[in-house]
Amino acid sequence: MGTIFGSILANTDLTKPLFPKINIPFVSDITSTMTPSQKEEKSAEVKVVEKSEVKNVSDESVTFTQELNSLKEKLVKLKAKYPELQPGAFFVDLDNGAYVNFNGDTLYSAASTIKIPVLVAFLQDVDAGKIYIDEKLTTSKANIGSGSGSMQYQPVGTQFTALYTVTEMIINSDNTATNMIIERLGGKDVLNKRFQEWGLNSTVIKNPLPDLEGTNTTTPKDLGMVLLKVNQGELISLRSRDRFFEIMTQTRTRTLLPQGLEKDARIAHKTGDIGTVLGDAGIIDVTTGKRYIGAVLVKRPHNDYSARTLIQEISRTAYQHFKFYSPRAPLPTKVNTVSTPAEDVPIVKP
Repeated sequence: MGTIFGSILANTDLTKPLFPKINIPFVSDITSTMTPSQKEEKSAEVKVVEKSEVKNVSDESVTFTQELNSLKEKLVKLKAKYPELQPGAFFVDLDNGAYVNFNGDTLYSAASTIKIPVLVAFLQDVDAGKIYIDEKLTTSKANIGSGSGSMQYQPVGTQFTALYTVTEMIINSDNTATNMIIERLGGKDVLNKRFQEWGLNSTVIKNPLPDLEGTNTTTPKDLGMVLLKVNQGELISLRSRDRFFEIMTQTRTRTLLPQGLEKDARIAHKTGDIGTVLGDAGIIDVTTGKRYIGAVLVKRPHNDYSARTLIQEISRTAYQHFKFYSPRAPLPTKVNTVSTPAEDVPIVKP
């Protein structure tokens, strides 16, 4: 053995590395130009990245192009059928940035649509490692809310996981769950400041839910913009965006925007309903593959049922418009044949 080992050493150039350098494209280039202190900083950055606060995870955004005046005219005609109602609507085509702002900047009582930005704030804190979805939240006399939801009927001191609580807040519009989430996120003032940072200048929480007096406020445009930001990969991580869609598609009240859609269309949405205001906001996938955002709020005489009918008609009108208004390229008729979209050729509109 000694003879063999001696032979190996005799034939080995000890001035060179025992193992050859392996050149890995991109990685090697980066590490070769880094100082020892930079390498230490990079290592520390990698260790904490999972706990960093996610604000913008994508540079993708929608540029508003032109207002769809033909659709806006249709909404004006619908409004004329219900002179006692005051609707506001905001729609955005996510494929090309075309939009409709029909009284979309008008201030409304938010009702339960306020739960949309609360859900986004919750997921933002999950991304930042400030809250864990399996941690337990506890009911108290202060956070019990009447109205919708069954959590109010559980004994004070009952515990629920954060994920269960925030899911109940959306799918069953549970007011107790909402108050528990707002409390866990630091209270209304903390959330209101965050909403302002997102550019939601009219979205404000003033009182706990159910807020039957309508003091909590928002606008159709604010609701549309927070949905747009989530869809475009802003505010929350892609993982949390998946969870956002999973929760919002389970909303059980389907009497408003969903009633204007085709059977196979998909919607992730949240409704709001108090005596003076009715509303719904969501992200809609058309059967053609198009995706758009719609938010509708309606001021009404107390519990006026016609507000529901108006929202359904607005939804149906918008859906049909978004499905048909944009020219589409003809399907190829031969293999390896590429068809050119006839952008200037109008199609039949509903």
